Amino acid sequence: MNFLAHLHLSGKEEDVIVGNFVADAVKGNLHGRFPEGMERGIRLHREIDHYTDQHPVFKASRSRLSPKYRMYSGVIVDMYYDHFLAKYWNEYSDENLQQFVAGTYFLLIRRFHLLPPRSRRILPFMITQNWLVGYRDLQVLQRVFNGMARRTSHVSGMENAIQDLQSDYQLYEDEFRTFFPEIIQHINLYRSNFPQTHPSER
Repeated sequence: MNFLAHLHLSGKEEDVIVGNFVADAVKGNLHGRFPEGMERGIRLHREIDHYTDQHPVFKASRSRLSPKYRMYSGVIVDMYYDHFLAKYWNEYSDENLQQFVAGTYFLLIRRFHLLPPRSRRILPFMITQNWLVGYRDLQVLQRVFNGMARRTSHVSGMENAIQDLQSDYQLYEDEFRTFFPEIIQHINLYRSNFPQTHPSER
């Protein structure tokens, strides 16, 4: 659900951006199921997730929430980090956040016919409620967590996640500020040597 971070890390190639956006809705091996650029975007998304899940700072953030939220703790941290990315966007990008988001929405609308069903369902809500800019506002983030809690098949408690963010706000911010420059460096290196297959597909 950390769409903003994924999109920011995608670079400028349009097919890669679209692939990164749809990746959560795509399971298993690719093998030509999508245009080549989109498949590189899907592999990029998987690399971001793999790096994030193994990173000690992200693990520290997640472990603080695990006793209460269990399997949903990682998703919540993803959203916390997107909140800080939106809030401090100008420190990580030369492009204005609103312009970046508007351009991304326009691209995804133009490529709507290529999106899998799950992504097609999400995109209209993302645009009309302007999630990507709204992540920096805790009231908007609360609404997003409320919606996520309603859609989960188990009782997640995610509607309470903002309270936990506020309780340890500076701690999560410090962890984000440590983590994010490191993932930028890692993914820039990864993108400069885009593999044609993901390790799980070999």
